[in-house]
Amino acid sequence: MSGWLLALPILFPLAAALLTAVLRERPLAKRVCSVLGTGAMLLTAIALVSFVWTDGPIASQLGSWEAPFGITLVADLLAAVMVLITAVIGLAVAVYALGSIDRQRERFGFHPLIQILLMGVNGAFLAGDLFNLYVWFEVMLIASFTLLVLGNDREQVRGAVPYVVLSIVSSASFLAGIGLLYGLTGTLNLADLAVTLPTVQGGTVTAVATLFVIAFGIKAAAFPLFFWLPASYHTPPVPVAAVFAGLLTKVGVYALFRTFSLLFVQDVAFTHGVLLVVASLTMLTGVLGAAAQQDVRRILSFHIVSQIGYMLMGLALFTPLALMGAVFYVVHHIIVKANLFLVGGVAARVGGSFNLDRLGGLYRSHPWLAALFLVPALSLAGIPPLSGFWAKLIIIKAGLEAEAYVVVAIALLVGLLTLYSMTKIWVGAFWKPRPAAESETATASPPPSMVAPIVLLAALTLTIGFYAEPFVALATRMADGLVQPTAYIDAILGIGR
Repeated sequence: MSGWLLALPILFPLAAALLTAVLRERPLAKRVCSVLGTGAMLLTAIALVSFVWTDGPIASQLGSWEAPFGITLVADLLAAVMVLITAVIGLAVAVYALGSIDRQRERFGFHPLIQILLMGVNGAFLAGDLFNLYVWFEVMLIASFTLLVLGNDREQVRGAVPYVVLSIVSSASFLAGIGLLYGLTGTLNLADLAVTLPTVQGGTVTAVATLFVIAFGIKAAAFPLFFWLPASYHTPPVPVAAVFAGLLTKVGVYALFRTFSLLFVQDVAFTHGVLLVVASLTMLTGVLGAAAQQDVRRILSFHIVSQIGYMLMGLALFTPLALMGAVFYVVHHIIVKANLFLVGGVAARVGGSFNLDRLGGLYRSHPWLAALFLVPALSLAGIPPLSGFWAKLIIIKAGLEAEAYVVVAIALLVGLLTLYSMTKIWVGAFWKPRPAAESETATASPPPSMVAPIVLLAALTLTIGFYAEPFVALATRMADGLVQPTAYIDAILGIGR
């Protein structure tokens, strides 16, 4: 039973990708398959979280090759919840795409590619060894490369260049780190590495850890190699941008969480000290970049960078409270950021542009859209009692307890500047009068398929904010698995079965 629960989040999107590719000339059938595939993935993910919550971490050895020699799929509560959030965003985007993706992009393979992307994300979360984590990263990246340039837009191609180049650098660093680790230990299995690495000379392990900071830091869009993200995420269609914004950088964050709590803990003062500096600079550069933009998508793209800094801050502080705040922040941010891109897409549809100079008056013409924007926007800024407030509060409290006063001050400043950016979008797109030169622009109402996912994600944000206690309890158990990974290791190596 547990083996199927681990495999189905990968198999369902794979099956949906194959079916939508076969049904290339039948648009309606493709759309139905895409929605049903993500719906099935969501049901499986719910079952996986329930199973892991009750029974603890589970692992499956593919092909009956016992760890550490074979391919391992493993899920603790962190991995299971990440799969669940992936399914939620996947379903929301699949429904949203019904009303926003044009026929040309559908013919070029939008539906199969988005399913392959989701398969790669789930595979990365469930991978039990570093090499297969690398393989799933590449599956995800190949699909994302194609989605990024899907269509006939030259701006998309220009945006894809830094994305592809930095992804290659990241993959090369990751592969080099894998090779060095294998040379040092003779294994790439995560549990086996956790047992073996403490016997290796600490300085050597710390040097290898630096390669992983570079590799995963690029994928997470951390300072200083984050510039590929704001150069590319504003170019693809909104459903693609929403998936990218919600999920892709979080795979890099997840990989940092996993490796720097399980493997690279020999010299925490150095490795996590470096991560704390990176977190601070990531927060600052991202939010300052956002303040200088006028395009809604560019503002939101820079804010992905700044918010990654909060997650890395929690990891860098490396206390139980900080890790709990970090994983809570990841879940909150995936929902909020994907929703902001979806709202931005509807605003552009009814307002005729993503540029704030050309937008205006949406509060009067579409008050419901203004309300739906305020929920994720205020949550991103950390306004109580929304989900972002609790996430920031926990991390800042952890920073104060660790006496990291400088990074706490930076986090508070970034929160204020985030509120400024969200206010800027509110005033530019919703509150100020519509420019006279744009008054003739069509303002067609969006179809229900574009509005329903926004309502769903806004409801999740409100639920997490107003009923935070069970989500804090969930995040606490997720963080406990990072602080005390014994059960995770035992599940992979089959100890106690």
